[in-house]
Amino acid sequence: MPTPFQLLKTVLFSLTVPGVVAGLIPWVLARADSLEFPLESRLSDVLGVVSLVSGLVLYAHTAWRFADEGEGTPAPVDEPEELVAGGVYAHVRNPMYVAVVLCVVGQALLYRSLFVCWWAAGCALGFHNRVVGYEEPHLREKHGETFERYCERVPRWLPRLS
Repeated sequence: MPTPFQLLKTVLFSLTVPGVVAGLIPWVLARADSLEFPLESRLSDVLGVVSLVSGLVLYAHTAWRFADEGEGTPAPVDEPEELVAGGVYAHVRNPMYVAVVLCVVGQALLYRSLFVCWWAAGCALGFHNRVVGYEEPHLREKHGETFERYCERVPRWLPRLS
């Protein structure tokens, strides 16, 4: 069970970093966007809510796993000591980033904003570069063979259907 302090640190980090990336920035971009998504409003609203809520639930699950299983937080300066491989992490290696992108895509659809859609694409590309360029080498160094076996059985972004 996570300590109250771990949960507080997780909430503060989540409001500060993912909250800005997936909340504040899309809101600001949508306010500046005069172009609308070429999608019927009702369909855009339904898809947007599904994406946003899915992203929020997935993020909450991943943050809880970091605190509970890994005894750390999503903050890079307070990362889990143990490799987090349970819950949704048993099916995809980077669900926290997937969750943030789902939140941004949901807002792009709700705001019907092309600027926010481009922001979602930029976030996805930036997350991929961070994972490949920094996080995976760091985790290989920190967890060695355990991380290698994890990578062999769990895909990076999308769960296997079979």
